[in-house]
Amino acid sequence: MSIDLVPIRRAIISVSDKTGLIDLGKALAARGVHILSTGGSAKALADAGIAVTEVSDHTGFPEMMDGRVKTLHPKIHGGILARRDFPTHTDAMSAHDIPGIDLVVVNLYPFEATVAKGADFETCIENIDIGGPSLIRGAAKNHDFVAVVTDASDYAELLGQLEANDGQTTLAFRRTLAAKAYARTGSYDAAISRWFAGQLGQEYPQRLTFGGELRQTLRYGENPHQSAAFYTTGDKRPGIATATQLQGKELSYNNLNDTDAAFELVSEFDRPAIAIIKHANPCGVAEGDNLLDAYTRALACDPVSAFGGIIAMNRTLDAATAEQIAKLFAEVVIAPDADDAAKAFLATKKNLRVLLTGSMPNPAEPGLFVKSVSGGYLVQTRDNGRIAQADLKVVTKRAPSEAELADLLFAFRVGKHVKSNAIVYAKAGATVGIGAGQMSRVDSSRIAAWKSADAAKAAGLEEAGTKGSVVASDAFFPFADGLLAAADAGVTAVIQPGGSMRDAEVIAAADERGLAMVFTGMRHFRH
Repeated sequence: MSIDLVPIRRAIISVSDKTGLIDLGKALAARGVHILSTGGSAKALADAGIAVTEVSDHTGFPEMMDGRVKTLHPKIHGGILARRDFPTHTDAMSAHDIPGIDLVVVNLYPFEATVAKGADFETCIENIDIGGPSLIRGAAKNHDFVAVVTDASDYAELLGQLEANDGQTTLAFRRTLAAKAYARTGSYDAAISRWFAGQLGQEYPQRLTFGGELRQTLRYGENPHQSAAFYTTGDKRPGIATATQLQGKELSYNNLNDTDAAFELVSEFDRPAIAIIKHANPCGVAEGDNLLDAYTRALACDPVSAFGGIIAMNRTLDAATAEQIAKLFAEVVIAPDADDAAKAFLATKKNLRVLLTGSMPNPAEPGLFVKSVSGGYLVQTRDNGRIAQADLKVVTKRAPSEAELADLLFAFRVGKHVKSNAIVYAKAGATVGIGAGQMSRVDSSRIAAWKSADAAKAAGLEEAGTKGSVVASDAFFPFADGLLAAADAGVTAVIQPGGSMRDAEVIAAADERGLAMVFTGMRHFRH
């Protein structure tokens, strides 16, 4: 039988994060609540002049084993788990002198933060909480009679409940807290299991668990009829999850997805670089001597598509670049940092979202990529493959020049972040045409060339940027037609993975057109 209003007469408080602890303790004590506590929490409460009973005094059993055993006692768990409406439970409480505990306030040892700091194995193990999850789960199970608080942000609502209900909590509130409590222990265990699997080198353990914390409930998903939310995992990889938003409207689902794609792409480059993204695909990418140079050249690739796009950079945003960005309608700007003058320029665009991450992600860092499918998840490692000049195999009669090699590597690195079938034309460290997401690779080649010609015409240039460029393909050319379309667009060199049954045909076509071509042996499908 569920009871709506339950008074709080006795509470146990054991928190690692002591935010708000003293104010909570004072408010509970003022209502005559008997407070049980342990270790540092008990000391902090006592030092603040709040009456508190050590758990060891309550149980008559000392803490032992360096604090590993303190709350794991029948007098604690019996007081939490006993149903007050079952005579057998209340009789057992009386027989064994087990007072009821009506409120459990616990937050857990900082396991996730300890791992994030790079602590050694033994330190991480010692930061696995045992008593805390047991208290939380017991209280959540018995939420008909016990309130459980696992987050300091809920203290105010708890005290509001007590104020509104004469020292009592409602069943609806206790159920909300219980659901939150199980979510917390679930995500905590998920973090531990994934860390442990990593320590053992188990890339894909028998059971794979994920945990996340709600960062933001979004207005809607990809489309207005879809609901959406943004959860963070605690991974400290610099990006949208770690960024501070300086200004602008609330980020949408599509903003977050596109901004993540843009920042991951621009992290690939060592020189100052800009990536302009639209619908998770780049419409312009360039390296330069400085950000302004890179931005100008990235924008030139496809200025029409850049309208309403995402702009990412791998250097601190400076005033000169910010001034030019402010002239374009963009949705988001993301950078590791920005100087004061740049911030002032962007502030004139009040709706522009500006995100600063503090640093850049490492493109070679391992990680997992997860995608939901009906009935499960597809899980793979992050595409952190990278090709260097030494990895290239020249397969044509003509070898590429040093300038062509530099552009080939640049184009292939961009192509890794373009939806397949991906074709990237590049010249002098900048994209000059991009074909993305087509069902046929030859269509990607043609579309990229066509867009390059349009951009050149709009800029008043006599010839398309593809003239004298190189081309990268994310996967092999299954037929020579895609390569020939690129040759017709004016390319001089080609980079592709190789591995087609018709490689010989494609190589012969390249030789016939006088092209240099290299194979990477690595493809970059992106779906």
